[in-house]
Amino acid sequence: MTQKSSETIALVGPTGAIGKSVAAALRHQGRRYRVIGRSRSALDRTFGNDPLAEVVTWDPENEESIRDALRGATAVVYMVGVPYTDFHLHPILMRRVIDVAIAEKVDRLLLIGTLYVFGRPQSARVTEDHPREPHTFKGRKRKEQEDIVLAAHATGKIKTTVLRLPDFYGPGVERSLLSDLFVAAKQHRKAKMIGPVDRPHEFVFVPDVGPVVATLLDTPAAFGRAWNLGGAGATTQLELARMAFGGPPRYLAAGKMMLRLLGLLDPLLREFVEMHYLLTDPLIVDDSALQELLGGVKKTPYSEGVRQSLSAIG
Repeated sequence: MTQKSSETIALVGPTGAIGKSVAAALRHQGRRYRVIGRSRSALDRTFGNDPLAEVVTWDPENEESIRDALRGATAVVYMVGVPYTDFHLHPILMRRVIDVAIAEKVDRLLLIGTLYVFGRPQSARVTEDHPREPHTFKGRKRKEQEDIVLAAHATGKIKTTVLRLPDFYGPGVERSLLSDLFVAAKQHRKAKMIGPVDRPHEFVFVPDVGPVVATLLDTPAAFGRAWNLGGAGATTQLELARMAFGGPPRYLAAGKMMLRLLGLLDPLLREFVEMHYLLTDPLIVDDSALQELLGGVKKTPYSEGVRQSLSAIG
């Protein structure tokens, strides 16, 4: 029996867009995987019809529950999300999972990370060597999370790596800068967007992420450091809006001041204000190191990604 056929890959926090993409990639390879989350109904709804999926619920506040969830897992892909208002939980939850993973003899762990750890870009393209100098609370908490993961690798008790993603989009993705754009284009109404919409930006197409994660898990050289994954080049929200509308787009763009005002009523929008720099100071990653490691990465062109995103809307 090969390692691939005998191992169990645990997807922790899998019901979001990235988790579904990773599960699809493992399913395509015929690999068994375990999905771990708080809600049994959400897990069953998403993965219950897949004979390769083992559904397990957990309480991340309870160490014994975490141990039960990870017991027997060979590898972990960690994708736990927290509300924008609770970012302080990221390093806390990460520490619990890392400690239990080591205790349960998990071989390797991959964290899906973000670009928040870099802070404001200090170069036109951001490589993995770019200073991690986050100037926001959310960036600092994500950096603490990364530090916990990479420090665990240095102990020799578990192999760890981080895959950092920019903003993402794709079929069925509900939490994205572009989500309302696609729905609005289908409904022939104005899209609600966050501006400025004409600055360079980068989006990764969610279905492209899963195959990268599955390959990294099988690549020994991937562990012990972090990697950037970029989109299909720099674009702008405005250009993607033109693609979605098939011509001049119709939209309303809220700038930073409007976000502040809307945030008086909406805590999530209020929390986004500190991350608004990502729209005004473009952070475009250089993922040539990852490309070299994997011998290339498939990236769906924006035109095709927009087409698929629109087609997925009923």
